[in-house]
Amino acid sequence: MSVSAPLLPPTVAEVHAVINRLWPEQAAEDWDRVGLVSGDPRRPVQRMLLAVDAVRDTVDEAVSLGADILLTHHPLLLRGVTSIAEDRYKGALLADLIRDNCALIAAHTNADSPADGVSDRIAQLLGLTEVQPLVPSNVSAGDGAGIGRVGVLPEATSLGEFARAVAKVLPATASGIRVSGEFAQPIRSVSLCGGAGDSLLQNPLVLGSDVYVTSDLRHHPASESREQSRAEGGPALIDVSHWASEWLWLDGAAEQLRRQLPGVEVVVSELRTDVWDFTIVQ
Repeated sequence: MSVSAPLLPPTVAEVHAVINRLWPEQAAEDWDRVGLVSGDPRRPVQRMLLAVDAVRDTVDEAVSLGADILLTHHPLLLRGVTSIAEDRYKGALLADLIRDNCALIAAHTNADSPADGVSDRIAQLLGLTEVQPLVPSNVSAGDGAGIGRVGVLPEATSLGEFARAVAKVLPATASGIRVSGEFAQPIRSVSLCGGAGDSLLQNPLVLGSDVYVTSDLRHHPASESREQSRAEGGPALIDVSHWASEWLWLDGAAEQLRRQLPGVEVVVSELRTDVWDFTIVQ
C-alpha cells in the first residue's frame, strides 16, 4: 500500500502567481505600482490577510494573525521613496513585516478593471443590470473589463432613496455619504467608479447617466459637473468613502483566492482604515 506524501503549502511566489492570474498586473495603470512589494518569494504560505490599506493597524493585525502574506488594494510604495529607514513610517511598516516573515503584495488598478473587481462588486450589490465599463480595458483582462461601471436599476427610484440604498451596502464611516441633486429626482441609470473618480466626470457614459457614484470628489470638478447638469442635463452626484467603496471587493477576492488556494487560510480585515474619525454636523 502506498502512502501519498502530504501536500506542501504554496510559496509566496506561487500565491503571487495566482494573484496575478486573477488580477493581471499588465491591466494596471501605467502609473501604478502593483505586485510583490516585500518578502521572500520562497517562503511557504499558510495564512494571508486581505485589507484595503497597508497601515499600522493592518500590519499589526497581519503580524498578530501570523499571516504569511498581507495583500492590500493600495500600494504602500505608490509614490517614490528615497528611504525605508525605520524612523520613517513606511520603513517601520516594512521592517515589521519582514521581521515577521510576512510578505506584502498589492493589487490596485489591476483589481479595479476585471469582472468581479472593485467597481463590478459595487454594481452587483446595487443590483444593476446591463452593466458595462465606463472605460474598456485596452489589455487582456477578461470580458467586460475596464475602469468604472454603468448599468440600470431594475426599477426607477428617487435620488434620495437610491442614496439610502448606497449607504446600506457600504460599511459605515464617519463621513457617511454626500449627495448633490434633488431628493425626489428620478434615478434609473447609474454610473460608478470605486475609489477616486472625478477624472471620469466628463466621460460620455457618466454624462448620460442619472447619477454618478464615486469617491474623493473635489470642489471644483464637482461644482462644474453640478452646474453643467443644471444647464445641459447630466448626473446627480453621490460621494462616498474611498475606503468603503473598495473594502466591498475584499470578500469576493477572498472567495476567489480560497477556491484557487484550498490549503491557505484567507482572512479579510474588518478594521476600518478610512482616514476620517468623526464629523461635526453644523
